[in-house]
Amino acid sequence: MTATPGQPDSPSVPRAHRARRRIPSATGPLRATGPLSAPGPLRVPGPLRVPGPLRDTLVLVGLPLLAALALPAAFAGGGTRRWFGGRAENQRAEAQAAKDAAAAAFYELDTAQRDLRISIETITAVDDSPAARRAVADFDALGRRIDEASHRYIEAVDAHDLDRDDLEASAASRARSELTAAKEELGRVKQELDRFTDGLGPLLGKAETQLARLAPAVERARQALLAASNALDSVRASGLRADDLAARLAALSPELTKLNQGAGQHGVPQTLERAERVSREAEAVRVEAERLPERAAEIDHRLVSLRTRAQALTTRSEQVEPTLSELRRRFTAACWQDLQHVPDAAAENVRQAEARLAEARAARAEQRWADATALLSTVRALLNSTDEAVSAAGDRLHRLNAVQKDPQQDIDRTRFAIRDAQRLAMAGRNTPDPRHARPLDDAVARLDRAVATLEGRHPDYWHFLTETEAVRRAVAHVVSGIREERGAGH
Repeated sequence: MTATPGQPDSPSVPRAHRARRRIPSATGPLRATGPLSAPGPLRVPGPLRVPGPLRDTLVLVGLPLLAALALPAAFAGGGTRRWFGGRAENQRAEAQAAKDAAAAAFYELDTAQRDLRISIETITAVDDSPAARRAVADFDALGRRIDEASHRYIEAVDAHDLDRDDLEASAASRARSELTAAKEELGRVKQELDRFTDGLGPLLGKAETQLARLAPAVERARQALLAASNALDSVRASGLRADDLAARLAALSPELTKLNQGAGQHGVPQTLERAERVSREAEAVRVEAERLPERAAEIDHRLVSLRTRAQALTTRSEQVEPTLSELRRRFTAACWQDLQHVPDAAAENVRQAEARLAEARAARAEQRWADATALLSTVRALLNSTDEAVSAAGDRLHRLNAVQKDPQQDIDRTRFAIRDAQRLAMAGRNTPDPRHARPLDDAVARLDRAVATLEGRHPDYWHFLTETEAVRRAVAHVVSGIREERGAGH
């Protein structure tokens, strides 16, 4: 609506504004019929004539005042809506405020839902436990609640055009009410979402911990593979093939491919487990590769050492037969009968040891390190057995000579052990404990019987020696029992 400036003689300009100005006329000054302070209108003697230029000036000066007086009447008249102020405009402002608040609540809920979806995806990428699956189901249900509240908000926004010129107060009030209800519903759902997010703390913490471990674990696996490859190259440069180590390292290549494909394709737990396994196996290959030169030198040394020992045992085993001949000549059959097989067994063991040594040398030449090590262990076991058998014959003759010359030394040694055990059993007691006294008494009787076997023309010295050894073992067992009981009593 456009206001038209009034003309000086227009009826829309109040007369009071025209009469209160003293305007000089062409014929002389304007005079009032009474005092200026007296009530009543001014009286003008005759028609008023204002020169043209001055009249135009007065019209321009009076326009703002005319517009201020004319506008309220123009907007209020004819039954049209008031454009500024009034109940409809207040309702419009309140509805717009409710719309803005609802929009803020909607944005806040949408942002929180997006953040929560990231957390859920983090959990599902790492955890497949029942608790994680239950959290996913609860999130889906919460998502449906969010969709319902969002739909209600969008419907409320679409149903009301708050920018319409002819918006009625009732329509604005209804819009405000619906938008406020939508905002409150969004707020309630947001509270539910916040509570659900708080409950995800343990699951999310566990998932984030595993994700934090993922990148370093994969990098460690890659570095371990690189170190193993470099160590293998260094060993090969020294002339060692290390084919078994190369095969083990090649078997890890598919695992590296899967690590490079990432956890998105193979899963976080599986990728973590794969990275740790690759790291362990690659580290083992690296350690063995770095130790391989030392291992080769050790095998070479053992080959020489065991060969020398086998030759020495061959010489010693040749002395078993003369030893057995002396035992047969001087002592009863019970003293040497169990040694009859020693010469043949020693010769067979040495023969087998030399055969295994030859196989070990061939394995070393072919750089079959595991085979060479196993064969050398077999050679060592054979030579140990031979050494014990050959030594047993010589030791038997030495001990029989000693007891034949002076059996009393062995008797005194055994009696001393018995008396020492008896004193221990009686310590702090008037009578011995039957559990201790009986085996000690049996030991005394057994020693006496063993001494009695020395009488006669051809005593069984080996039986005597084995009996005295058995008596000393029995006595030692009693002593150990007494000390354990008294130690437990304290």
